[in-house]
Amino acid sequence: MWNSRYAIFAAAAALAYGQEAGVDLRGGLKINLPKDSPLAVAALDLGPSKGTARGGAVMLDLHASLRLRNVSGKRVKGVTLLVLAQDVTAGGKGSVAVPSLDVAPGDDFPVRIDLRMVRPVSNGAEPLVQVLLDGVLFDDLSFFGENRLNSRRQLTVWELEARRDRKHFQQLLEARGAEPLRLEIMAAIARQDSRPRVDVQVVRQGLMPRGVNAPATNYEMEKEVQFSFLRMPGAPVDLMAGAARISGDEAKAPHFEIRNREQKAIRHLEIGLALKDTNGQEFFAATVPFDGALAGKGAAALKDSATLRVRQTGGSRLVLDSMAGFVNNVEYADGAYWIPSRADLADGRLGRLVPPSPEEQRLVQLYRKKGLQALVEELRK
Repeated sequence: MWNSRYAIFAAAAALAYGQEAGVDLRGGLKINLPKDSPLAVAALDLGPSKGTARGGAVMLDLHASLRLRNVSGKRVKGVTLLVLAQDVTAGGKGSVAVPSLDVAPGDDFPVRIDLRMVRPVSNGAEPLVQVLLDGVLFDDLSFFGENRLNSRRQLTVWELEARRDRKHFQQLLEARGAEPLRLEIMAAIARQDSRPRVDVQVVRQGLMPRGVNAPATNYEMEKEVQFSFLRMPGAPVDLMAGAARISGDEAKAPHFEIRNREQKAIRHLEIGLALKDTNGQEFFAATVPFDGALAGKGAAALKDSATLRVRQTGGSRLVLDSMAGFVNNVEYADGAYWIPSRADLADGRLGRLVPPSPEEQRLVQLYRKKGLQALVEELRK
């Protein structure tokens, strides 16, 4: 399937009929942590969260502030929560991921829950929404949780990216001083600010009755477009070939041929996808995961049936023209990981397309809000 990165996400459903009525959310949101949880609830504020009854469903607009406490003996580096209104209803599940943490034992940290969800009208016997702990990553890269959302892998990748980027800025500061650090952060700000603002929607089409075709989403003729590939010298996987169908603002059914360059077997990898529109605007769009075992020096085909639909933020339509792919991360069968190095990302095009890590975004925000001295003090911790 296609995955968007660094996003707090939830599926939402639109209900067009039925009278609206306010729903009292007091006591309707339950934080459900396991007995041996390394985290405890310190505080919960529902804020402006509200529920609205429409016909036989409740539309939930959640804007809650949660404070969690680290009650373990290790430093917490990342957390993923599963937010559950209804397990089987479209729009009934969401998640909140908080990477780039460094929470000492006994300390609290905030988590924002900003999601729109839907569930059937409750009979009052159960909470409208449950917040479950899907996973916690610690500083030694050990993990606690059910991992229903594969959060162990994602939190680990984010933490490895955080260590890579923090080390990069620390080494620059130590070797060359504060002014070169400022210039590097300004370059990171320029890259982030220049990224096109696009909204990406994944469309998965359910099974259609025999003889019934899916409704058309636009009128452009479909064309098969070959991927170009952005090479990273250290990447353990070669992208040999790939294509997808493009029609207007949609890219459909991507497929790739991949080859493992190393002797080590691979259990999971992600291919990053970049799209370019007819105006020459190029942007990162999503990742395509490969979960099948890939033997050392082995080859495989990767296929996905999903459709990726894009819009300029604000609603104006894009017309897609071409696509590019790159290896985003790899998990080996022995539990080790590969991620792009800072040298890989020094390539101008890759540097523009690969999304900045949550840690780089955090350091940039620290510089924006508090200035160079605060950034220097943070990197010297």
